[in-house]
Amino acid sequence: MPGKRDYYEVLGVAKSASADEIKRAYRKSAAANHPDRNPGDSAAEERFKEASEAYEVLSNDDKRAAYDRFGHEAFARGGRGGGGAGFQDLNDIFGQFGDIFGDLFGGQGGGGRRSGGGPRPTQGDSLKTRLQLELREAAFGCSKTVEMTRDELCDTCDGSGAKSGTSPVRCDLCGGSGQIVQQQGFFRMQRPCHACKGQGKIIRERCPSCTGSGRQPKKFSIEIKIPAGVDEGMQVVARGEGEPGDHGGPRGDLYCEIQIKKHPLFERDGSDLHCAVPISFSQAALGTEFEIPLLDGKHTLEIPAGIQPGEVIKLRGKGMPHYQTQRKGDLLVEVQVEVPRKLSARQRELIRELAEIEHKNVSPHRKSFFEKLKELFVADEKPEEKT
Repeated sequence: MPGKRDYYEVLGVAKSASADEIKRAYRKSAAANHPDRNPGDSAAEERFKEASEAYEVLSNDDKRAAYDRFGHEAFARGGRGGGGAGFQDLNDIFGQFGDIFGDLFGGQGGGGRRSGGGPRPTQGDSLKTRLQLELREAAFGCSKTVEMTRDELCDTCDGSGAKSGTSPVRCDLCGGSGQIVQQQGFFRMQRPCHACKGQGKIIRERCPSCTGSGRQPKKFSIEIKIPAGVDEGMQVVARGEGEPGDHGGPRGDLYCEIQIKKHPLFERDGSDLHCAVPISFSQAALGTEFEIPLLDGKHTLEIPAGIQPGEVIKLRGKGMPHYQTQRKGDLLVEVQVEVPRKLSARQRELIRELAEIEHKNVSPHRKSFFEKLKELFVADEKPEEKT
């Protein structure tokens, strides 16, 4: 056709150019002559349209073969208003431009929709619950049954949301893509279709069981395995036990947050356990031994003679296992010496005898302490020097 430049010449490639070479040439030309970069430049706009027309033909194997054989005459018939390559208007050109440049911006051709059209599958929501454990259960691990309610696909419509004997139909407004593309000048804008709410399909007759949602709440139970050594606030995850996904997407997860009940004897500090043992004055002075309970049995605790109040006896490896390494911590036993509030006559007599003996045989430590107290009192009683 007279006046039309050769498409290969427009893109600046040889007739033997590969598809990738043609694509790169078009990108370069279209980016350089895009109207946004050249506002008010009608010549640049014409070059942009010319490059888009050339690419539309040369990027298609059938059209390129016809063009190589017959030139522009191959498209003279069937085009609208002598449009050459069959472009209807500038919207067609920008449609091609969006397809070729979609991957430059992390999207896909055709406004970021999937090649098959319609919304993408999405993972379902996750569920969360709490599990209360005894300290012993946390120490050695256990299995707990969780009973909850979650959404399941409707038994009546199998999740379609449509009445039995019917099916969802393709949305006429968006053509089943779930997206509406609007052209404003040189810009294409895409938004979810308001008619089908981005689903691509419309339910004409809703399922009476689920009122068209495709979901029904149902109770379920599951065994959760608790690893040994878990601590307060940790979470045990059951993969794929949450809500079902949309459009065939996978289920979400179930998160079980651990709560540990207070133990009557032990307090936990990481992998260590703490407890306090009350003993009498005579036991502290003379020493003793007795059995104390452990999480996995009993232990004979030996109290050495002369132990002081507040001293700690460490029992190695008698604490909690670490949930990762399973290495056990220690049990730290604090000795508390009890002072009786009431004494019998015989006890008073014996303690008075003990007090007299202690007064006569003051230990070096106590003697030093009382000497320091005496020095302080004497210093306080000295009169002030007169000036």
